[in-house]
Amino acid sequence: MSVRTAVVLAAGEGTRLRPMTRNRPKPMLPAANRPILEYVFDALIDAGISRIVAVVGYKRDRVKDYFGPTYRDVPISYVTQAKQLGSGHALLQARSVVDGPVLVVNGDRLIDGATVASVVDHFEEDQDTPALAVIERADAQRYGAVDLRDGDLVSIVEKPDSNQYRLINGGIYAFPESIFGAIDETPRSDGELALTDTIARLIERGRVRAIMTDGMWVDATYPWDLLAVAREVLARGRVVEDERADGVWVDDSATVHEDATLQGPVVVGPDCEVGPNAVVGSNTALGDNVTVGANATIRNSVLDVDARVDAGSTIIDAVVGQDTTLGANTTIPGGPADVQVGTDVYEDQRLGAVLADRVRARGNVSLSPGTLVGPKATLHSGVHAYGHVGEGVEVVR
Repeated sequence: MSVRTAVVLAAGEGTRLRPMTRNRPKPMLPAANRPILEYVFDALIDAGISRIVAVVGYKRDRVKDYFGPTYRDVPISYVTQAKQLGSGHALLQARSVVDGPVLVVNGDRLIDGATVASVVDHFEEDQDTPALAVIERADAQRYGAVDLRDGDLVSIVEKPDSNQYRLINGGIYAFPESIFGAIDETPRSDGELALTDTIARLIERGRVRAIMTDGMWVDATYPWDLLAVAREVLARGRVVEDERADGVWVDDSATVHEDATLQGPVVVGPDCEVGPNAVVGSNTALGDNVTVGANATIRNSVLDVDARVDAGSTIIDAVVGQDTTLGANTTIPGGPADVQVGTDVYEDQRLGAVLADRVRARGNVSLSPGTLVGPKATLHSGVHAYGHVGEGVEVVR
């Protein structure tokens, strides 16, 4: 395979996923019990990529500190996009470290190795013609839609305003090295340089091949999407822990009390502890070093690294951030709920609550469906939280 280098665009924040992205970029959010970006790197390596260039920006140290200079013995180089000026601008930051044809992928969507390999294989049949993955989705208006004719792109439409489209741009591209010159020649729009604008110009001037794929492709745009991402990962068994029973994956270093119940699909990460009579699952992911106390119930939830749920708590449809502690008898009864993201309200979403990193709930706390709690907030004993709780805020009765 002549395409050996992949550029991963991982500089964005993911503002619609706040408060989870307040302290880390979207690619480092949990997909079940591992960061989204780890799945992306796995897909590239599984497809035969031997060098990764990561374009980082927002909270870039979170990426660098986690992965370091190599991942699965594949070297990683880092380049910085200091200002978020579009995907084309992000790719240009890698120009000085890329030689020859290049694979380009978004770092904030789950993909699999078979999809990546398909794009690369088709590109290698004609390395002068760019290729990109195309995926069929019923909700195409959330993404960039495409029109095809005889296997080639005819047009690319960013965020279409109708539901007539069913095919989307999968964000997996194979380009000849000339892509950098093509980006340079692309006019900016509202100060940004979008890779899709360059692709539209390439369509006008020649061919862009469309590679249809039905492999894994999962995106998190809004906070409740993190629950859907976890369900997809678990449904496909895309975890690294050992399977102890059908749909039940538990790391060897985890401690699960003999009186606890794990209901698949569920994954329990390294160094976790699940107490007596606790019920965990279904559709639940516990990250590294998570503690679940006695008689606690956790269902359809994601608990990130170092989270703690104390005894007697009930946690349903929740995303719990890193180093967040939910004291005894905390109650999150689950969705549906109307959730406000920015100035928009999204009705009837399956979301109990999102609690960002380092939140403290002191005990006997309850949260209404759809509650978003910012990092380092404190919910004192006995409070009922709802709506938005800001970063560092203390809520008392």
